[in-house]
Amino acid sequence: MADKGTSGIPLRELDPRDRYKLLCGVVVPRPIALVTTLDANGAVNAAPFSFFNVFSESPALIVLGLQHKPDHSPKDTTRNIHRDGEFVVHMVDEALSVAMNDCAVDFPSGDSEVAAAGLATLPSIEVKVPRLAAAPFALECRRHVALTFSPDRELLVGEVLRVHAREGLVDEANMYVDLDAYRPIGRMFGNLYTTQRDTFALVRESHAQWLARQDAKVLKDA
Repeated sequence: MADKGTSGIPLRELDPRDRYKLLCGVVVPRPIALVTTLDANGAVNAAPFSFFNVFSESPALIVLGLQHKPDHSPKDTTRNIHRDGEFVVHMVDEALSVAMNDCAVDFPSGDSEVAAAGLATLPSIEVKVPRLAAAPFALECRRHVALTFSPDRELLVGEVLRVHAREGLVDEANMYVDLDAYRPIGRMFGNLYTTQRDTFALVRESHAQWLARQDAKVLKDA
């Protein structure tokens, strides 16, 4: 019988909690979406998600992995998006990290995490849901499609209608983002997060450039 080093780890044989731990430890770092929605009474709900990423630029789409409660009922964010189809995704920088973590507290349904964390809001333009003033970027979104894969998990695809950026973060002449000014954080696993201060560049080559580099290497080694 082959050992796990050669045959891999069969995920179907793992307990769901162990699958979660393994996947979250392997797929790192992950961007964090701090999502605001409105409940039925108009209170602003906020919750962080790290099963999140950009999916497409044409149309402009993001994806969110939504987890249900242990009894399979939807959490506040999912329920609010099901009802209204609108939400705002906020990117999380170092300055917003503590408030983001506060928004992960299991407050009773109906309590506003935004109010509890002392976060100020600003009106959105395309959607009714307010955005967080402290966020470096806020993406106004509308539900595009939601897919249910199990009693516990949904995949939400949202269309990004408008992006708000803190002043000084985007050079709008070329749409470049100033990473040094942005300072986003990433989700690792457990209680671990990471900053994005250490970066390096890898230039993507054309096939012709790659061939020329291989030829140069052969000549050098000859």
